[in-house]
Amino acid sequence: MEKDKIIKIVNFIMKIFWIFVLGSIFGFVVEMLYATIYTGKLVIRQGLVYGPFVQVYGMGAVAFYFLVRKFKEPKSVFFAGMLTGGVLEYLCSFFQEIFFGTISWDYSNFLLNLNGRICVLYCLYWGIIALVFLKIVYPWLKKIEPLMYKRSIRIFTVFLMLFMIFDITISILAVDRQQERKENIEPKNSLEVFLDKTYPDEFLDKIYNNKKNIE
Repeated sequence: MEKDKIIKIVNFIMKIFWIFVLGSIFGFVVEMLYATIYTGKLVIRQGLVYGPFVQVYGMGAVAFYFLVRKFKEPKSVFFAGMLTGGVLEYLCSFFQEIFFGTISWDYSNFLLNLNGRICVLYCLYWGIIALVFLKIVYPWLKKIEPLMYKRSIRIFTVFLMLFMIFDITISILAVDRQQERKENIEPKNSLEVFLDKTYPDEFLDKIYNNKKNIE
């Protein structure tokens, strides 16, 4: 019985992880298309140093998964999606500013915004995405779920998890070190020397091209 319980827990973690990854990739595509259409030229926007991931969308996808399991009625999913997406976006912006002294979006010029971190228009977008998740993504996930538990996919998932842990960790360290450089703080150890050489400002500014410093 204990073994069956452990297997269920592992399977659940794998499923949540893949929802996060797929949501992050979806976010990368959406951000790239939006920025390209808006600027008239190809713009690549990433949330991590390596790979096509924008993790706020990944977190949104996971949140929507739990929402859809609780709310089945489209109207409820829409409004819950608006609220959840808005809160998530606000918190991501808030903590980015607190920890790194930067922001990646500013809705100050939009109608009905809150501290420039969220606005009604983008909350509506989150609600629409939640509906898409309910009508298209969730049924599709249920169909492909058995594939996730095949041995080959399990092995690949473990390696992908390790990569994502590395990617998230190195991205945080690189961005944090960049802020220290802006404050003229010299590297204190070999890791910070490595970060300075491997992830210079030009490299990070190209990846995080919509990032702005808070004065």
